[in-house]
Amino acid sequence: MSEYLQRIIDNLERIEAEEAQSLSQAARLVAKTIEEDGLILVFGCGHSHLPGLDAFYRAGGLANVSPLLDTDLMLHNGAAKSSRMEKMSGLAPEILRRYTPTGKDMIFIFSASGKNQVPVEMAQEAQRAGLPSVGVSSSAYYAHGGRLHKHVDVAIDCKIPYGDACIEVGDARMGGLSTSAACFILNHCLIEGAKLALSHGKQPPVYLSGNVEGGREHNVVLENLFLGRVKHL
Repeated sequence: MSEYLQRIIDNLERIEAEEAQSLSQAARLVAKTIEEDGLILVFGCGHSHLPGLDAFYRAGGLANVSPLLDTDLMLHNGAAKSSRMEKMSGLAPEILRRYTPTGKDMIFIFSASGKNQVPVEMAQEAQRAGLPSVGVSSSAYYAHGGRLHKHVDVAIDCKIPYGDACIEVGDARMGGLSTSAACFILNHCLIEGAKLALSHGKQPPVYLSGNVEGGREHNVVLENLFLGRVKHL
């Protein structure tokens, strides 16, 4: 087994063992959102927007997942620029307003460090809007300005090391852990939340692969339910 694979496994096992209570709380928020026909908003800047893409419009994914994708905070339209902009104040309220959240919705906010201005202000704005919020960041940054966990209803520690990278290569470190940790956390919460909603009598809206028999027809029904509500559908 490679060193990097072992580090990923160790990290995910720590999350599952040590964050069980927070994961369960987040899953209950997901279940409530499904049962009330709300949307599950997902936000992050830079590489932290990847969990939202991973859970959006895919086989085995919930159709009510709505990622908040702001081009200026993603990598493809200027990576260096996005790194500067995620530290700017005043952007989060305008971003969230464009997605017209309702009282039935909730939001996941991802920020490995938990210290950048936009995700922290997104959490504050979610609180003002009455949106139940789940923040995912690492406790390794708490002593270095990390504060997202202070502004959310449920805080989940993704356990990544300070600086994210985990494998020493000469004088540098390589192999970030934040993406695998974040995608695991989000999918865990969505799956367990869907199971809980089902146990309460609510069928969760789950996409099939478009490449299996009946998949396209099944997905079109869900698309029609959420067109106009999920902004990027």
